[in-house]
Amino acid sequence: MKYKTLGRTGFSVSEICLGTMTWGTQNTEAEAHEQMDYAFANGVNFFDTAELYPTTPVGPTTYGRTEEYIGTWLKANATKRKDLILASKIAGSGRPHIREGREICAETIREAVDASLKRLQTDYLDLYQIHWPNRGTYHFRGSWTFDASKQDREKSLADIAEILETVGELVNAGKVRAIGLSNESAWGTMRYLRLAEEKGLPRVASLQNEYNLLYRQFDLDLAEVAHHEDVGLMAYSPLAAGLLTGKYQNGAKPEGSRASINGDLGGRLTPKQEPAVKDYLAVAAKHGLDLAQMALAFCLTRPFMTSIIIGATSMEQLKTDMASVDVKLSEEVMKDIAAVHRHWPMTL
Repeated sequence: MKYKTLGRTGFSVSEICLGTMTWGTQNTEAEAHEQMDYAFANGVNFFDTAELYPTTPVGPTTYGRTEEYIGTWLKANATKRKDLILASKIAGSGRPHIREGREICAETIREAVDASLKRLQTDYLDLYQIHWPNRGTYHFRGSWTFDASKQDREKSLADIAEILETVGELVNAGKVRAIGLSNESAWGTMRYLRLAEEKGLPRVASLQNEYNLLYRQFDLDLAEVAHHEDVGLMAYSPLAAGLLTGKYQNGAKPEGSRASINGDLGGRLTPKQEPAVKDYLAVAAKHGLDLAQMALAFCLTRPFMTSIIIGATSMEQLKTDMASVDVKLSEEVMKDIAAVHRHWPMTL
């Protein structure tokens, strides 16, 4: 396993981050613990979760269950906590079962952090992330409908200030060590960075946005922000919710898969993705590679990448995905990937 520094925190994190959003619906507590045992034993020191999880599907009856599973593992493995970088997130507005759907603000952040710490059975979070901004986002397949002109600039700036000041209080209280963003834009990230510098508040350490062979918006402005400002990407959905395993080709929806539960994979399962995945499958076959491992290894070649978040519903999937750190992509593979990307730059 290789390690990178998380932003300017000094935290050394594994290139593979263990994602957890299926734990509590698709995975039992015992299966979650087995994954954590295996990942930690094989060098993964970075676990990512959220109060919202599990998400397959999201609902009031399962809210917080993933953190509870992690908490029971931490209680049974208390000596490992100091060697683990644990990240969680506060959910934004729009979920009635989470704080009546209230926006992220000082009060909801304090409530959420205390609740997460209780479920996780730990005294602190190494990284606390804002799951999505109050002002809305172009993520979650919102590229075609997003309209920044409808945002209230002054409210957006006030939200950022309140969030950062509150997290600063939590850092001083020892409940949180660093702040990260998720589903954030270049403008939002830069405002956080500017405010932190002006007021001596915690500096954003990371961005958790989607990145994979099918969805590469990060390559544009956010890549520049990440590089120049030392805000590393924690890529979620590096396999595009399973599309980049090839298992959904020809309209297939295997029993027990995410698509059999969530339907369109959050808007990813469209007719336009299938020919792109078919071409990436051909590249992998040409070079004797497993498609999933090729897709993950590609993400790890990106200069702005800190860690890729892998999620698995079986130990076989977990072992396959973790083995991607040892896959080296030749110049010929990279050229073939670039050719497919040029032909299929966007599959939404």
